[in-house]
Amino acid sequence: MKTDPHKAPQGESIGTTIVLTMVMAVTTVVMFSQGKMPQDPKELIALALTILFANTIFFLLIYTGRTDRYRAIYFSTFAVALVISFISHMFEVRGSMSLSEAKVFQCEVPFCHLVIPMTLVPVALTKTIIFPGSLIGGYASIASMFVIWIGATLAFGRGFCSWGCFYGGLDDGFSRVLKRPVIKNINPKWIYLPFAVLLFVVLTAAAYLSPVYCSWLCPFKAVTEFKAVTSTTVLIQTIIFVSLFIGLVIVLPILTKKRTQCAFFCPFGAMQSVTNKINAFDVRIDKEKCLKCKRCIQVCPTLSMNEESLEQGRTRITCMKCGKCIDNCPKGAIGYHIKGTDIPGKRNVYRLLFLFSAFLFLAIFSSHIIEDGIMRILKLITTGSMI
Repeated sequence: MKTDPHKAPQGESIGTTIVLTMVMAVTTVVMFSQGKMPQDPKELIALALTILFANTIFFLLIYTGRTDRYRAIYFSTFAVALVISFISHMFEVRGSMSLSEAKVFQCEVPFCHLVIPMTLVPVALTKTIIFPGSLIGGYASIASMFVIWIGATLAFGRGFCSWGCFYGGLDDGFSRVLKRPVIKNINPKWIYLPFAVLLFVVLTAAAYLSPVYCSWLCPFKAVTEFKAVTSTTVLIQTIIFVSLFIGLVIVLPILTKKRTQCAFFCPFGAMQSVTNKINAFDVRIDKEKCLKCKRCIQVCPTLSMNEESLEQGRTRITCMKCGKCIDNCPKGAIGYHIKGTDIPGKRNVYRLLFLFSAFLFLAIFSSHIIEDGIMRILKLITTGSMI
């Protein structure tokens, strides 16, 4: 197969790729359809397109050897579909994106994984869940999100932020708008800010038994749900949400080609960085192959590579396992690795094991959202409304 002479990634043979894609296709058909085909034509078309899209991306991931390029396409599509699906759903059940006090008191707020760091300490100290969501059942229940988070964390650690987070695809996508960054020199100390934010929101949540990050600092309130503006305080909160979204999720990723919200602000990402110590996979560098060209340091969207980590043959704790350093290494010295095995080892086998499990998680986690997003667009085309 043809490869870019300036890049090292090499994919699998067409035979191996077809076999693996067939396995993925059977799995996704069963999981996405849940064993039954929808009767509504638009739902059937949306399901078919979702299955086709997922398996096309998986085929390209395996065959071309380029992980980040095709992961990012799927990941960003997932994030956009979430915005379309979530907002449409809110208008269906509430008539708007605003969150009324009645819905809060009725515990009908969809649970978001970004809240997890703020819930752990209050649960441990007071046995109280400080989020007004449904424990089981309903849309995005607390129990279901915790189960998904625990499973993904044990397998991928902070890889969740590149293979699962339904918000991460937004700043990931915007970071690819320009070919070259406008802002090139970023102080590496910014990488520690999310840990400070994490400490702040955990302590304030424990002190006030309230998810402070959700109330004041979450950029994604701007594209999901927020309190109806009925007071000066809520107006200030709304301005903060919108400003953070525009700055951290759109403008700065475009200018820096970095995932600025994820890398320099998100407290959940900081917590996931710690879980990188306990997951099954990591990214390692074969120091015998490494040319010290520092291309990996330049392209890393989260500043998770530096000269020290390069010398150590590993990424920093904040690595999201996106695969961008792997795609851009001219000697193929960087790759996915299973902890406890040899570094050079069976590099292709490690990659396949990681990609199959990570992509399957992403595909299953996102399937309903992408399918619903497509169906909403089909509704808009055929009826003029997404709801």
